[in-house]
This record gives sequence, C-alpha cells and structure tokens, in this order.
Amino acid sequence: MAAKGKEFRYAVSIERDGRIGAEGLSPLATPDGWSPEHLVLAGLVRCSLTSLRYHAERIGVDVVGSGSAASTIARREADGRFAFAEIELRLDLELEPEPPGEELAALLAKAERDCFIGASLTVGPRYHWTVNGRDVAAAL
Repeated sequence: MAAKGKEFRYAVSIERDGRIGAEGLSPLATPDGWSPEHLVLAGLVRCSLTSLRYHAERIGVDVVGSGSAASTIARREADGRFAFAEIELRLDLELEPEPPGEELAALLAKAERDCFIGASLTVGPRYHWTVNGRDVAAAL
C-alpha cells in the first residue's frame, strides 16, 4: 500500500505502428529489436541519473553523466514466473566540485535510494559508480 501524500501520475500509449506516446510530448519511435526489458533498463539508468542530478543540484554540484545497465532474467522459484533476477548499473560521472569522502557517499546513496524505478523493482539493482575517473562505492 502506498503512503499518503504527494502523488505523480504518468500515462503512455503505444500506437499500432509501435510509436510510444505521452501527453504533451512528441511520439517516440522505438528501434526494431528494442524489447520492453530494454526500455525498463533504460528507464532505470535515466531515473538513477535524474535522482543524482536532483540531489547534486541541492548541494551545488554540477553533474555530467552516462550509464549502462545489464540484467539477468530467470524463472523465480516461488511462482515459476520469469522476472529480473539481477540488475547491474554502471554510472560514469563527472562532478564539479566533487564532494569530499562521506558527503560523496551520501550523495550516491541518495541517488540510489530515490530512483523510484529502482525502488519499485522486486530485485534491488547493484550500482557501480565511477566519479571523476575512479571507482567509488555508495554507502547503502
């Protein structure tokens, strides 16, 4: 059950020709071969970067970033249905200025925690962060 309070609502449609539509936005054509699973992973990467940018902006840090995601889908033992079994994200960032030590770990932890797509998945994504050219672990 969802907590009471602020709500966000989104709606999309898929046309017969495969274009994806959203109210007030230009239709998006998905290239041949793109599966719904690819779109979920792309949404997860984008959501993670958006969450990071939100928290970075609040502390005066500029972010330039990119990312990738890979997953394994397998049959669940509990019910025999296929589902994401593992998801791994790799995010490569340039932060200016780079927050020191624990502040950087806290920023990355907030980005992970507040990506609602990651929080909505049954399996928690594993994040790998590269910040200004070096591997960094978040404090989750």
